[in-house]
Amino acid sequence: MYYLINFYLILSMNMLITLIMALMAMSFITFLERKMLSYIQTRKGPNKVYFMGLFQPFSDALKLISKESLILMKSNWNMFFISPMITLVLSFSLWMCYPFFNEIMSSKMMILLLFCFMSMSTYSNLISGWASNSMYSMLGCTRMIAQLISYEVSLFMIFFSILIFCESFSFINIMKSQKFMMFIWPMMILSFIFLMSIISELNRSPYDFSEGESELVSGFNTEYFSSSFTMIFMAEYSMILIMSMIYTMMFLNSNLNLIFSIKILLISIFIIWSRGLLPRFRYDLLMNMAWKNFLPMTISYLLIIINIKFLIIFLSQ
Repeated sequence: MYYLINFYLILSMNMLITLIMALMAMSFITFLERKMLSYIQTRKGPNKVYFMGLFQPFSDALKLISKESLILMKSNWNMFFISPMITLVLSFSLWMCYPFFNEIMSSKMMILLLFCFMSMSTYSNLISGWASNSMYSMLGCTRMIAQLISYEVSLFMIFFSILIFCESFSFINIMKSQKFMMFIWPMMILSFIFLMSIISELNRSPYDFSEGESELVSGFNTEYFSSSFTMIFMAEYSMILIMSMIYTMMFLNSNLNLIFSIKILLISIFIIWSRGLLPRFRYDLLMNMAWKNFLPMTISYLLIIINIKFLIIFLSQ
């Protein structure tokens, strides 16, 4: 009993420290994005708050939280205020997929848990757009849900390919399988499709079709303000780090060390860099790319990997 209590205490402390570090990383990645975009656009970014604007994220958070909260007359106000909380909780829940150093702390079905949380996040975004009862929010929400569903199919096909190849639902085992060679080399096309799909899942430029100043204002979160907008904002940047971590574990990693964190940072920088340099895509081309290019390629790779596994089993007998 004593050891069981100690185990759950250590597990709780691990999760708490992970969430605190995730919050700190999330706040500073917003600062990194503003700095990078300012240098890309040859202008000065935030540089007034403390040394080189280092505390700018905290002043922004205080400003947003201190704003007055209003109840929109035509909104479904209970769902309107609950949906950002659900979005934030789901994004923080995904940090449970972080592979702890002790294998006992990491579930053997961690990828299955990831599938559940990723699927549920679609519903929270749908509720956010619908509860606003705004034309712009609903249009942005409709675009975003269509985009998420389209690219989740390709994303899950890539997951299944790697799961069948490694014969495990655990991120720890997938990382161990890359001991001699990272999966990015034999699966280069899959890794590229995976990266493009996570950028689309994050609704980041050049695939940010849920937003558009000239047509949809700010998309599904047009009517949000104060703490509600802060929660949506936090969830979005938390997801950037989570998706970067998942990409690193799936294709770029074999050990949990400092290099693992550097790889996550580099993928996050690439996602930010794409916003500053790549031109905006066309919506019809985006959907065609998902269903006519990415999906057939991922299904083909999945079938090839299944055939290879069957061949290995047949030859081993």
